[in-house]
Amino acid sequence: MTTERELGWDDQIENDGPDFEILPEGDYDFEVVSYERARHGGSDNLPPCNKAVVSIRITGAAGQTTIKHNLFLHTKTEGLICAYFTGCGLRKHGQKITMNFDKSVGCKGRCKVGIRKYTNDKGDVLTFNEIKKFYEPKDTPAAPAAPAYTPGSF
Repeated sequence: MTTERELGWDDQIENDGPDFEILPEGDYDFEVVSYERARHGGSDNLPPCNKAVVSIRITGAAGQTTIKHNLFLHTKTEGLICAYFTGCGLRKHGQKITMNFDKSVGCKGRCKVGIRKYTNDKGDVLTFNEIKKFYEPKDTPAAPAAPAYTPGSF
């Protein structure tokens, strides 16, 4: 059994890590695997604030991958946080809740996955999947259509 630990500067290493599969854009089932608390240092669009880095396992016919999804704890992004908790089934649309990321671990739902290309500071173009949208779960299956009514017939 391998236990996780901090590496020393002179430790030997060999684990290349998992290969990341880029999934085609589309709608996928997801499961929240874990989350960690972190801090956003600030940017042109958003001041420094707390953030939750959520690890989400995406599964579909094309394969499986895990996406790290940032949720910035700021009023500018409150709608995105609400969409996450709604997509996890922990909140109804329009409902006021207290955020509890512990409860979201293990939750399942559906989301839209996209592909993003990013050029790093070395000029390398990187491609990765990102979550574009969390779908609100269906509360109840659609009711069957009512039979057509014809006056005078039984």
